[in-house]
Amino acid sequence: MKKLLVTITAITAFAITSFSQTKALQMARIKTPNVLCEECKKRLTTYLDRYDGIQYLNINFRKGEVQVKYLTDRIDIEQIKTAIANAGYDADDVTANEDAYKRLPKSCKKFEDGGGHPKPKAPVTQPDQ
Repeated sequence: MKKLLVTITAITAFAITSFSQTKALQMARIKTPNVLCEECKKRLTTYLDRYDGIQYLNINFRKGEVQVKYLTDRIDIEQIKTAIANAGYDADDVTANEDAYKRLPKSCKKFEDGGGHPKPKAPVTQPDQ
């Protein structure tokens, strides 16, 4: 009986310590309106891969958003937005770093700045006949 009690206590203690070591994983979607091509996606992926704590990164340039999963004890959402801005792209409410934006190729700049990304137009619908 004594061995059984010691075994159960040891297993319980082991389980509690293993659960306390799990890291908090957070997911966020960040609007990136000027990430609109494959080159922008590659550039931003390369830049964000340098940061510790980012576990998963999905850049959807058609929707203009970045989905990111990160460890909250290593990095926070504001640091990720700042990193995106430092790469030259807008991220939600954080505007792009001016120097980094100037270094982007012309095709990756906003249409207003002479770039190749026009604003998406609404689809043309045909009237029913």
